[in-house]
Amino acid sequence: MDTETIWHHIDAERASLADLLSGLTIEQWDTPSVCPGWRVRDVAAHVISSPQARVWPVVRGLARARGDFNRMVYEEARRAGSQYAPAEIVAQYREYAGSRRHPPGTTTADPLLDVLIHTQDIARPLGIRRDVPVNAAMVAAERIWTKAFPFKARKRLAGVRLVATDCAWSVGEGAEVRGVMGDLLLVLSGRTVSVPELTGRGVDRLS
Repeated sequence: MDTETIWHHIDAERASLADLLSGLTIEQWDTPSVCPGWRVRDVAAHVISSPQARVWPVVRGLARARGDFNRMVYEEARRAGSQYAPAEIVAQYREYAGSRRHPPGTTTADPLLDVLIHTQDIARPLGIRRDVPVNAAMVAAERIWTKAFPFKARKRLAGVRLVATDCAWSVGEGAEVRGVMGDLLLVLSGRTVSVPELTGRGVDRLS
C-alpha cells in the first residue's frame, strides 16, 4: 500500500474515532480500556498525541521515565487524559485532521496501527462494535510482525501460525489460529480480548 493511501486510512480512522468519542458520556470516558491502567480518555488522548509529538518533549519524557519507553507512553497518556477535558481531546482530533506528522523514529504505518488498535481498546469495553478495515489491518499487522520493539510478536507467537479468514494473509509457523484480520491484529499487538473469536489448534497458546 502506498504512503498516501495509508494516510487516507489514518485520516478516516481518526475521524471515525473522533465521532465515536464525541458521543460518549463522562462515565464512558472514565471506563477502563483494554489497556491495563488506561481509561478511555487516556487512550483517546494518546492516539491524537501522534501528530503532536516533537523530539525534545519525547526525550524529556524518556528521562522522567528513566529510559523506560512503555512507562513513558503510559505516563504521558495518563497526564494528557487528566489534563484535557473530553471536549478538548475531541477538538484535537479536529485540529490535527489531515496532519502528516508522526513521532520521531516511526513510519507512516505506526500511526495507522496505533489508531486501529486503540479504537478497539476504547470500543470493546463499551460494548461498541467497530469493524477494522481489512486492507489497513493487513498493513498494520505486517508492521507489527516485522517490528521487534515494542510488540515482540515473533517471540510471543513462536509456534503459532496466524491465518486470516477474510483476506489472503498469514504469518508464522506452527499450530494454526484462524480469524478475521482485525482480530488477528489485536493478537499480534499482545491483546487477548479477541481470542474468544478465533479458532484453531493454536488458540490455547494465545492466553
